[in-house]
Amino acid sequence: MEILVKEEGAKGSATAQENGKSIGTMTYSIAGKELIIIDSTYVEPEYNGKGVGKQILYKIVEMAREKNIKIIPLCPFATAMFRKSDDIRDVLK
Repeated sequence: MEILVKEEGAKGSATAQENGKSIGTMTYSIAGKELIIIDSTYVEPEYNGKGVGKQILYKIVEMAREKNIKIIPLCPFATAMFRKSDDIRDVLK
């Protein structure tokens, strides 16, 4: 699985791909130089429960650490993951 992050204007996304097919996407809004807001997560139904959403979130967390920015998770999935995972809370706003 490959995860591609792209930003256009005030929006960004991280998309998981397998064999060239999109299998999940997490979108976010850029709320300034030091803040992003995770808006939504979608994973193709056949990939539910296989860790795709978690891997996408961890890719965004990695990007946030590299850019020294914080995250506000509005998406219910991302909110739940931050609640469960101590190792990523350092990027929470």
